Amino acid sequence: MSALGRHVLAELHGCRFDVLNDIEKVERIMINAALEAGAEVREYVFHKFSPQGVSGVVVISESHLAIHTWPELGYAAVDVFTCGSTVNPWDACNYLTEQFEAAHVTANELLRGQLVPQKVAVNL
Repeated sequence: MSALGRHVLAELHGCRFDVLNDIEKVERIMINAALEAGAEVREYVFHKFSPQGVSGVVVISESHLAIHTWPELGYAAVDVFTCGSTVNPWDACNYLTEQFEAAHVTANELLRGQLVPQKVAVNL
């Protein structure tokens, strides 16, 4: 079976407060993660919460990268969804892990839109 896309859900723990709470840094890191994975960036939007935290999404031709940060906990929830075979979501996740200086990461990959082979009726 093949799939339409790969979706990596990552939990980044032990990240630096000052990075996770800086909208410009988070935006730049997320955009660069998409580029590091070989994706084509289309649009992006980020929001800074008060008193802390950043949420944002980078729309790529191949799907998206999204993040929500809890700087006070040193935690970021990240998802990277890519379609097709040219972009590897793990490349983006590895880049994010490095840039956010995560001490611990757990991540899982889901195959999205798995294509089930069709049964073909044969008339004899």
